[in-house]
Amino acid sequence: MATATPEERAAGGLELQAAIGFNGHVAAGLICHPDNKHLLYPLGCTVVIQDLASKKQTFLHGHTNNVSCVVVSRSGNYVASGQVTFMGFKADIILWDFQKKELLARLSLHKGKIEGLAFSPNDLYLVSLGGRDDGSVVVWNVSKREAVCGSPASARSAGNVTIVECSACRDEMFVTAGSETIRVWELDLPNRKLRPTECQTGQLRRVITSLQIADDDNYFYVGTSTGDVLKVNTRNKLMTDFGPQKKFSLGVTALLLLKTGDVIIGTGEGTVALCKGSNYRVMKNIQVHGGVTSLTRRGQGHQFFVGTKMCQIYRVNYTAFKEELITTCHSEAVHDIVFPFGTSDLFATCSKDDIRVWHTPEHRELLRIVIPNMTCYAIEFMRDGKSIISAWNDGKIRAFMPESGREMYVINNAHSRGVTAIAATSDCKRIVSGGGEGQVRVWAIGEKTRKLEGVLKEHISAVSCIKIKKNDKECVTASLDGTCIIWDIGRFTRKQMILANTLFKCVCYHPEEYQLITSGTDRRIGYWEVYDGSAIRDLEGSLSGSINGMDITSDGAYFVTGGDDHLVKMWDYNEGTVTHIGVGHSGNITRLKICPGNKYIVSVSADGAILLWKYPGCP
Repeated sequence: MATATPEERAAGGLELQAAIGFNGHVAAGLICHPDNKHLLYPLGCTVVIQDLASKKQTFLHGHTNNVSCVVVSRSGNYVASGQVTFMGFKADIILWDFQKKELLARLSLHKGKIEGLAFSPNDLYLVSLGGRDDGSVVVWNVSKREAVCGSPASARSAGNVTIVECSACRDEMFVTAGSETIRVWELDLPNRKLRPTECQTGQLRRVITSLQIADDDNYFYVGTSTGDVLKVNTRNKLMTDFGPQKKFSLGVTALLLLKTGDVIIGTGEGTVALCKGSNYRVMKNIQVHGGVTSLTRRGQGHQFFVGTKMCQIYRVNYTAFKEELITTCHSEAVHDIVFPFGTSDLFATCSKDDIRVWHTPEHRELLRIVIPNMTCYAIEFMRDGKSIISAWNDGKIRAFMPESGREMYVINNAHSRGVTAIAATSDCKRIVSGGGEGQVRVWAIGEKTRKLEGVLKEHISAVSCIKIKKNDKECVTASLDGTCIIWDIGRFTRKQMILANTLFKCVCYHPEEYQLITSGTDRRIGYWEVYDGSAIRDLEGSLSGSINGMDITSDGAYFVTGGDDHLVKMWDYNEGTVTHIGVGHSGNITRLKICPGNKYIVSVSADGAILLWKYPGCP
């Protein structure tokens, strides 16, 4: 934590209990460990190792930016992962010890991005492939942790290389492929040279999207963006056959070879197909949600796992060939998280296209409410638990049943530039909503009717957060125009206005309701008097990046904040000091909540991850 203040270095760490998330956009990112007991997958800048039986997760922290590729050695002793970085900077490869779950070495030579990694069959070498701005292949000695030699990945005339795979038997051979290029490489160790040979595909010109080498090294298979599979002889570097005639839709994005000689093919359309023979006839197929990016087998292939672009993980039984969904998560930024009143067993999150309700102890999805192509900015459980109200970017307020997800009612044209914030009174009779144009509107909610009661026009920019007092008579709204306004929602008048040189992102009432805390893009946490709007205290909340979310405990002793510095910080309200820090997010934290009963802190971020932290001092 290079950006921590001295007081923060003295703070304790928050214990990460679970992460709900999986980056399905990483090609071949989902890997079943050779011990058949663990799954590995990337999530932001961490690599998650999940025990298949107990579902317990361990995290490999060390990357400074998103993980772009992960690979496990044949023996299962080593894990290597590569990352993305900014243009012109070096991108690290980290070598990890799987048993001890610790960092062994940082290997840095490539710039910009690590496109692919592969271990040689006896763990002697690690082959790495740089991104399109780097364009080189490097062979590393695993035991000495140093580079042996490197070479440009493709001829000047050929396209970008995106895939690297090592031979199944010989440490000195590997294959790279990409846009209209397939090359078989030999490592000449005495001379420290790499010698490539182009493979001939005759008349066919293809962009290679996946590659698998047979266990005896005689052949390898490549899948293409055209939707067919080519089989290439490793010895004479010639294509022996290709198929099928009827091409797969949106390309062959993942391949899995079985001992029987059959091939399992994953496509960009979300089809997983079992193909037989040299004409690749489809014997069985299943459909999954989102394009397939990873196929990984468990053991001999009696079971295999599928990872998709929609960030879902499926388990498939080979004999029955039926898919079973085991992990789901948001594939876009998560905008809000809420707990129902008085219970910590459930919480809801919202994102582009959907609202999801989760079961907290088991971290599993209970319900998904889908509104395609719309973005939900804010959600709230009604106090009586009979509905979930939500704010959408098409200017509508939608209410749903919490059990079935059925739509109860819609308020059309609630705001002109999308609904950006929402809150409900504790008697469930009124909703206060804020819009992108800065208006605050109060709605009366009846059995069958929804009526606009009042419009409060003061803010000149989007309303970011609304909190209502326990007596339902006043509320506070925070806005990006640099003001927080306390309103009387009985008489529809302004009571107080708080001004600061910041874009306010969040506001909280102290439980005794005589003070407010606010924060926003100036990274400062402000304490304010509710009675006259005067400033009481001002704290430095973060050293880098805006603070986007805060929540306060029910007794007002502690509060938590999170923002663009990716840290969850827990503060003592009276002292104004940081007591605990949670490191684990790799995207900007958008919102966070302390659950009723102080068991967990749940934070959500712009990379689609939901992290559950153990509340300090909770048994």
